[in-house]
Amino acid sequence: MTQRIAIRLSRAERLATERPLRAIQVLILCLFGGLLALPALAQDLSKEQMKGLDEQVQEIKSDVLSIAAELTTLEERLLYPSNTQVAVFVSLAEGEDFRLDAVQLSINGEPVAHHIYSFKELEALQKGGVQRIYTGNIPTGRHEINVVVAGKLSSGQDISETATFSFDKQVEPKMIGVELANLNAGSRGIQLGEW
Repeated sequence: MTQRIAIRLSRAERLATERPLRAIQVLILCLFGGLLALPALAQDLSKEQMKGLDEQVQEIKSDVLSIAAELTTLEERLLYPSNTQVAVFVSLAEGEDFRLDAVQLSINGEPVAHHIYSFKELEALQKGGVQRIYTGNIPTGRHEINVVVAGKLSSGQDISETATFSFDKQVEPKMIGVELANLNAGSRGIQLGEW
């Protein structure tokens, strides 16, 4: 009988130890199942969060671009106040076929601008485009501008032309146009005009 009691106790002990083990196994399986389901939920949440972040980034980009435009405007107003501002523009007369290579400007004997033209820039000028070559500050009064043009005629001959002009700067902004025309005729092909 003691043997039967011992066997029964051992069965009872086994049942007592097996039930918690099974409960722990079930609990572990449930936790792993839950952990496997979390990435799917996290992906859904992360997609929504990413979409929200993308929208915020786009808003910030547009804000930065508008601020940059405002800063550029303010910078131009501060650097070139209207009472001292002078701007020089270059254009080609209609029908000019020479190849413009470079333009150099000096105001009151000081070099202020030098530009070497690319094929696309030259093409734009030949189609009637205008290039702002210089913007700067000078005091009111009488000034002298020197323009040096280098290029090549349609015949292949190199050409270099220089012209000096005087102009008056008043309190308002001054805009000067340099028009290049008839350089191949050997005459003064650089003309200065006020815009």
